[in-house]
Amino acid sequence: MKLKLKKWQIVLGVVILVGGGYFWYAKANPKSAQIQYVTSAAEKGTLTTSVSVSGNIVVDQSVNIDPTITGTVSNLSVNVGDQVKKGQALFTIVNDQLSVSTSQAQTSFAQSQSSITSAEISLKQAKATYDADKKDGSGVSSKQKAVDKAKVDAAEQSLAVARQSSGTSNLSLQYQQQTAGKRLVVAPIDGTVNAVNVKNGDDLSKLSSGSSRTVPVIIGDMSTLQAQVQINEVDISNVQIGQKVMTTFPAIDGLTVSGKVEKMDSLGTVTQGVVTYNAKIGLDILDPRIKPGMSISASVITGVKQDVIVVPNSAIKKQGNTNYVQVMNGGSAPTQVNVEVGAANNTETEIVSGLKAGDKVVTRTIDPSATTSTTGTTGTSNRVRMPGGGFGG
Repeated sequence: MKLKLKKWQIVLGVVILVGGGYFWYAKANPKSAQIQYVTSAAEKGTLTTSVSVSGNIVVDQSVNIDPTITGTVSNLSVNVGDQVKKGQALFTIVNDQLSVSTSQAQTSFAQSQSSITSAEISLKQAKATYDADKKDGSGVSSKQKAVDKAKVDAAEQSLAVARQSSGTSNLSLQYQQQTAGKRLVVAPIDGTVNAVNVKNGDDLSKLSSGSSRTVPVIIGDMSTLQAQVQINEVDISNVQIGQKVMTTFPAIDGLTVSGKVEKMDSLGTVTQGVVTYNAKIGLDILDPRIKPGMSISASVITGVKQDVIVVPNSAIKKQGNTNYVQVMNGGSAPTQVNVEVGAANNTETEIVSGLKAGDKVVTRTIDPSATTSTTGTTGTSNRVRMPGGGFGG
């Protein structure tokens, strides 16, 4: 049977064959698609470099209230968060032995005073007898005069001993009175009660456990809140006292507080092989939401360069020891230009020489025939310029 095709059917078949053949050919022999270049203009501006640190809020002026005497806590009158004034009573310590010791010291001092009085009377009498012996016509023998003179000397010595003993007794009495006075525990500074670790009836002698001891009360001056941060040994050489700092608080959305570096430790601390240095950051404002112990993240501004040429870090490429960028000069392909780089932060790099403001540098290459695009590298992996030195590999 002979199949008769209509003209339009023949045309449709030809189109399908031609289209399919072209698709197969294009797939087997892909035409080199046009490479695209994402560019950014080199700009003259300000480059700020910084060091990222983290730490916690601390109270710079804080006092541990830890009495040196033992006893039972009584009349506790403060809670955490209370404002206190210097000299304000916090609690009392019940210790009857202190009263006994003070009473004994008072008795001892009174007895020493009595001994002085007796010694003074004895000396007065001895001197009167000896003075009478020395008068003309007294008829007292030389031997008796010598005996009476010895009595005067002995009386003087007894008086000296009595006075010395009285002085010692007085010091003991003062010590016992001062110690007994410590039973009333008062605030040594104006501030806020940050911790209360005792309650009425607690035995202060039981706050110690091994080598540790629980502090009964802690008072801090909240106007001295600071950030204590740890600086890595790699960055410490770039940080100096007085540098500006910007701090943020994970617990407080949207709060950024400026400050400056006020103190830095000269000795580092080694933790799991990592060396860090503690530094104190003074805050320019004390937001009431900031509390002791809060975590903070901060950027220490280590340098500010103005009126310099900067490009995105992704534009910088490296070949051996040479840094270069690709510049689009209006053509379809970029030109490689060697550059000298300077300071850098996490996003931008200073160009010391090799470019001028307005030059279009390639930050990303998109090759449709490749599986990946290149950004800031001569291969397919990202290479980011790190602050203060070479490039990450």
